[in-house]
Amino acid sequence: MTIDVTPHLNFRGSAREALELYRDALGGELTIVTYRDAHAVQDPAEGDQVMWGQVAAPSGARVMAYDVPSALPHDAGTIPFFVSLRGADADEVSAAWAGLLDGATVVQDLAPSGWSPLYGMLRDRFGVTWVLDVAVAYPSA
Repeated sequence: MTIDVTPHLNFRGSAREALELYRDALGGELTIVTYRDAHAVQDPAEGDQVMWGQVAAPSGARVMAYDVPSALPHDAGTIPFFVSLRGADADEVSAAWAGLLDGATVVQDLAPSGWSPLYGMLRDRFGVTWVLDVAVAYPSA
């Protein structure tokens, strides 16, 4: 049996735009179900917002997201999580980095580090902090 862990990001009205950025950066297929599609509209102004969305890239990378309805509290907090994107290929990691840069704040430039041939951290224009690196084998503890 295989279990996959996928980050599920919560937004307030910008989930579609965020998922489109992630699709463009990571490649792959974008799936969006709106509140209207699911017959779950509570506020007519939010009918076209994302009730569930996902980017599924051929590389195996996946990100899910939704728009928290205005009837519920939402506080993104300060760095409540990182989305970690690890790849075996430096070109693939570099391409994802380039795709995420639009409007982002670079926390750590994408460059060689003491633990990876390539590592970087950025906060995208939606406030999501991404850690990207080339995965290497580490000895077991």
